[in-house]
Amino acid sequence: MRPTNSSTASWIAAAAFAAAMAVGAGCLAAQSAPDSQNGRYSMTPIPEGVLRLDTRTGTVSTCTKSGAGWACYAVPDERTALDAEIGRLQAEVEKLKGQIAAGPTVSGKIDEALPKSDPFKKAEPQAREPKSAEGDRRIEIPLPSDQDVDRVMSFLEKAWRRLIDMANRVQKDVSGKI
Repeated sequence: MRPTNSSTASWIAAAAFAAAMAVGAGCLAAQSAPDSQNGRYSMTPIPEGVLRLDTRTGTVSTCTKSGAGWACYAVPDERTALDAEIGRLQAEVEKLKGQIAAGPTVSGKIDEALPKSDPFKKAEPQAREPKSAEGDRRIEIPLPSDQDVDRVMSFLEKAWRRLIDMANRVQKDVSGKI
């Protein structure tokens, strides 16, 4: 059976369409994959300008056009800062593990033994001058005298009476009884 002119034309049109699709798909594939020389940067438009991705290093930059031309600035990489902090913390952990493995250390350790009795129980209650005993390891603080305590009590008593008198005056002023 021999094809007619209309079926031959349909067959040629279908073949041409298939060839065009194959060539178009090949062009699209070639455009999406950057070549080694000219496709290093991938550009994406943003409202401020262009977002540029370096396909070799992974660095992202924002490029804006000004009066002097285009200027690109690297976008801060949070991953780099996180990696640096992780590295610092890992080093600190290793240092602390080394200190734990070395054993406990006591700072401020003295060579001589401390006395077994309490030296402060022997202090004189009426001492007025600070005394140093046993190689300047103990300081005694003098207690206030009875006269000092009486002066403080007198001051507090006067202050309390003045406060009560003031409260009474305010109460009279508020109630209207002058």
